[in-house]
Amino acid sequence: MGRGHYGWMVNDRRSTDTTSSVPRTSSSSDEGQECSGNERDAAADLRDEAADAGDREAESRERRAELRDEAAEARDRFDTVSNAPASSDRLGAGQDRLGAAGDRRRAAGDRQASSTDRAVSADDRHAALVDELTGAHRRDSGMVELQRETARAQRTQHPFVLAFVDVDGLKATNDARGHHAGDQLLSRVVNTMRAHLRPYDLIIRYGGDEFLCGVADLSLAAASERFRLINADLATHGGSSVSVGLAALDSNDTLEDLIDRADAVLFAERRSR
Repeated sequence: MGRGHYGWMVNDRRSTDTTSSVPRTSSSSDEGQECSGNERDAAADLRDEAADAGDREAESRERRAELRDEAAEARDRFDTVSNAPASSDRLGAGQDRLGAAGDRRRAAGDRQASSTDRAVSADDRHAALVDELTGAHRRDSGMVELQRETARAQRTQHPFVLAFVDVDGLKATNDARGHHAGDQLLSRVVNTMRAHLRPYDLIIRYGGDEFLCGVADLSLAAASERFRLINADLATHGGSSVSVGLAALDSNDTLEDLIDRADAVLFAERRSR
């Protein structure tokens, strides 16, 4: 892989827009959601263990009931005087079977509760990974995925392009039309990028109005064309745009190198205007 980069701006924006709608990247809320997920998983594990123990107890009771039935049948065959001992065995077998049925009902209840805990845990973990406004990866989780993707590209010697994306005019939108309109702009940008990128391409909310996009197996020219289409789509539907700096991954790059170079391309493009 050779070193390369490409950057361009659609709107003539000479200052960096900022927004108060900063994503929750490493907040206590994220940590709380992750902690909640861990706690629910632990509770589910305990419920599963209780259900397994209940099933084992039910099996033991059923086995005792079978033994009592066998004893009763033996007494019926050989006891010609009185069947009282056999009746006692059958009564005990019936009680064991009732106990086993109760154990199985309780085990089923534990398993249902465990399933519910695991479903809620999955929701908690998803909320900790995904930006709730845009649906993009949160910064922390996204950077982990981006590190994996760049390492895979270097290992396989496949091309990989990083796009540093900045939403044009977000501060002006917030100031003129309110933060709800700014939120809608951010959501529209991510949805438009998702429509023109592939399902497995990473989209990470890196800052308030900044996103990183990891694009595998495409050249700089091909990645540039995709973002040209993204801007054309944004201009047609809402009159908005994004500024983009593109950098191709080099075999010796760290992730920080790649991000810095993509950011520098965008910055240099702005300064040249």
